[in-house]
Amino acid sequence: MDLQLKDKVALITGSTKGIGRAIADTLADEGCHVGVCARNETEVEETVAALTAKGVKACGSVVDVTDAASLEAWVTQCADTLGGIDIFVPNVSAGGADSSEAGWRANFEADMLATWRGVELTTPHLAKSGQGAIVVISTTAAFEAFAGPSPYGAIKAGLLNYASNLSQALAASGIRVNAVSPGPVFFEGGAWEQIKTHMTDFYDATIANIPMGRMGDNYEIADTVAFLASPRSAFTTGANVVVDGGFTKRVQF
Repeated sequence: MDLQLKDKVALITGSTKGIGRAIADTLADEGCHVGVCARNETEVEETVAALTAKGVKACGSVVDVTDAASLEAWVTQCADTLGGIDIFVPNVSAGGADSSEAGWRANFEADMLATWRGVELTTPHLAKSGQGAIVVISTTAAFEAFAGPSPYGAIKAGLLNYASNLSQALAASGIRVNAVSPGPVFFEGGAWEQIKTHMTDFYDATIANIPMGRMGDNYEIADTVAFLASPRSAFTTGANVVVDGGFTKRVQF
């Protein structure tokens, strides 16, 4: 299937490794020009070089998404360099921060507030696109009890509410908003690799609860994001697509 993404411009936060890097790679493979950011300069440079080698335009900056000026400068740079913005994927997360006040602030700042800032900054460009798309990255921990009362699941649940309401508000501007909620995803250097090494019983118990008998791959998540971001998904907005191998048990009405 041709996703009709050639020459579209996509910005992805937190995009030098893990799910974010897989999204950047996948969109570039589909012909998108890609803007990436992360906090590590070496990783940003390597990612930009790898994406450019695919035959598309790419730009990147060192960005702390919790710093409003840093995020704004990156969005402006990418829009100027790549020629607008058609797709925005706010992917950065503080991860499973602890349940202290500092942990709650970390998840709120990186997951929720930075997503809102990114949307505010990219919306004028997305409206000009005529086929603008935002894909928010949430998690299955947002809607089923998992790993206790942590800020990660609670803030990600807030993102789903925000994305749903945003889809209603932006539809008239020609901007679609959807969410993807991955279940456990294993990739080199990721959280589940560390859990496998240091919390083997918890890792094995998690695998046992996935009917497909394995964790997801970051590129499997990226494929779903690419479809939702593409014109081939032109009538889909306000959706939350769960990609979890059957890990969650609720009926998906």
